[in-house]
Amino acid sequence: MSFLNRFFATKGRKPSKPLVATGILTIGLVLLLLCIASSILYGASDIQLATIWQSLAHYDPQQTSHQIIRNLRIPRGLAAALIGAALAVSGSIMQGMTRNPLASPSIMGVTAGATFMMAIAFALMPEASNVTIMIWAFLGAGIGAGIVFGVGSISKTGLTPVKLALAGTAVTALLGSVSSAIAIHFNIAKDLSFWYAGGVASVQWVHVQLLAPIVVIGLIIGLALSSSITVLNLGEDLARGLGQKTLLIKIVGTLVVLLLTGAAISVAGTIGFIGLVIPHITRFLVGTDYRWIIPCSAILGAILLVTADTVSRMVNPPFETPVGTITALVGVPFFLYLARREGRTNS
Repeated sequence: MSFLNRFFATKGRKPSKPLVATGILTIGLVLLLLCIASSILYGASDIQLATIWQSLAHYDPQQTSHQIIRNLRIPRGLAAALIGAALAVSGSIMQGMTRNPLASPSIMGVTAGATFMMAIAFALMPEASNVTIMIWAFLGAGIGAGIVFGVGSISKTGLTPVKLALAGTAVTALLGSVSSAIAIHFNIAKDLSFWYAGGVASVQWVHVQLLAPIVVIGLIIGLALSSSITVLNLGEDLARGLGQKTLLIKIVGTLVVLLLTGAAISVAGTIGFIGLVIPHITRFLVGTDYRWIIPCSAILGAILLVTADTVSRMVNPPFETPVGTITALVGVPFFLYLARREGRTNS
């Protein structure tokens, strides 16, 4: 039994479940491929399974169905998987570092900050490239998170999970209102409407090419930090006693969160609650070892967003429901339950 498992057993905490985690990674990968295949099949245009194989093996640019599959459906499914994984891993890292079960990019102001800076970018640089928009989203994610943690810390009793959630809600509302004012004043409301609703309907291969390396790098760094985050989650004093450089871990972890969240938001807009719900489900299934939580969260987050995107096309065809609405239907009740439980714990 590993050191972390022995430590959890000594402290009465939930040890890791490597067999369950391995099963999630193996079965989850297969299920993710099936979800992406379903995402390619269903939409405004009916496509047969055999047509997908033909478009991959014998692509004919003269056939509309082949063009839809290669240029629209496949990049859309891949982008949804990458974005879902990025948001889920971001939430896992945030909850592990802060020991706050309510932490997630959408609640901690990261998403609202990125959207706010993207509004400024659209206002000042109407012809901005995808890379430029992504850089502004990174900057905004950092600003939003910094404001939330700063506001939440202004208290005699310190930064509690509920106070952090309240600060995040207030700052998110403020930045959202300012973003709307900028959109109206500079007549860019249509440009921002997609990011407010959230979705991957207009994703192209260029977005996948930008997302993939950033998400892969973020996941690799997150996995490298996973053991340190596991110990840090047990308490900062304990982590220091074991010789960890807690400040360095928090800085690198925060940069990973901003990297993953900024990239996801710059492509898909505001998609909430994946970073809140998936880490909790993963911890319930595999235990509290972040060496398993991070990769399993990536798989489950990808499955959730690909599935939500597919469902969004089937609710009211041929029109599409915003993906953020589908994820909110799952996330809002879950958030209220966690807030109520944390409120009882801290009372």
